[in-house]
Amino acid sequence: MKKIGIDARLYSQTGIGTYLQNFLFYLDKNNPEKESYYVYLRKEDFSKVKFNSKNFTKKVADYPWHSLSEQSGFLRQLNQDRIDLMHFTYFSYPIFYWKKFIATVHDATPLLFKTGKASTKNQLIYNIKHLFFRIILRCQIERAIKIITPTYTVKKQLINIYGEKISKKILPIYEGISYKIIKTLENKDLGKKFKNFFIYVGNFYPHKNVEKLIQAFSKTQISHKLILLGPNDYFKDRLFQLINRLKQEKKILFFNNPSISDLVFFYKNAQALIHPSLSEGFGLPLIEAAYFNCPIIASDINVFKELLGNSYLSFNPNNVGDIINKIKSFIEKKPNFNYENILKQYSFEKMTNETVKIYREVLYEN
Repeated sequence: MKKIGIDARLYSQTGIGTYLQNFLFYLDKNNPEKESYYVYLRKEDFSKVKFNSKNFTKKVADYPWHSLSEQSGFLRQLNQDRIDLMHFTYFSYPIFYWKKFIATVHDATPLLFKTGKASTKNQLIYNIKHLFFRIILRCQIERAIKIITPTYTVKKQLINIYGEKISKKILPIYEGISYKIIKTLENKDLGKKFKNFFIYVGNFYPHKNVEKLIQAFSKTQISHKLILLGPNDYFKDRLFQLINRLKQEKKILFFNNPSISDLVFFYKNAQALIHPSLSEGFGLPLIEAAYFNCPIIASDINVFKELLGNSYLSFNPNNVGDIINKIKSFIEKKPNFNYENILKQYSFEKMTNETVKIYREVLYEN
């Protein structure tokens, strides 16, 4: 029986964690009998992951990404396990791993938006780390037998950066709505505290452009509130200082580390989701909002157009005035978007099945 390895070390992280949790859930649910799976997890996640199928073996791989131990210890572990096909689900991987592998590249944002603002490190350390990141990603792109991207937009970006020669091995596969969100009821208690609001959902890295959203919302002179749902970290603290300088503490609020039931409440009761990002690989919050029929006001970037077409109110994310105008226009006109047909394209279960097809094509046809 062929052995397939899956790098799940980022299981509990935002974004990629959602991808991994759903991928492993549906992989186990569909119970593939043809291959055995070795799933590599950090120690802290080991007990969180449970499989019904006997074809899964959990392995502790407590090697942080972007670390020397990843390059040495994780490499040694993979070689000892004699994996027939490895799936690296993140751009950080042991660059001296010479056996057969595929890679998922979720976005090209770190290549497109190199800025020291995106790190808590000093500028010299940041530049050194970014250099190693570029080297590792180039190795991964060149050596992978197949590359999975979540959108055609990311595929085009990678081709623009690395050349047409990689085009044929890049396979875009759309993601979807997390099974956890689908089966979770909203936290109705939040309705006592939050009324008449817009939401932003995501992290607060500089390329998310939340700073311009805050600047715009502070000038709208509307009665609505803006709720920023995301992690409580360094980047959030910087935005909090901006809100204080603008004296918007009562109008623009943070809701840190929302649970899934909290998220469901906000999606179901918000006036709209506002997403001002400059760059994304996919855009899970947009698809989640669409699932709950929450209207979307977002950047006019290519990836959002690919996901939603014209079924959202778009703005220039670099223009505070345009963001203000679109928020006001939404309040005045209350546009209605139909997401039913759009949502048919997006499914983590379909994504998982397509990924298994790639595994088998690589294992048995090459």
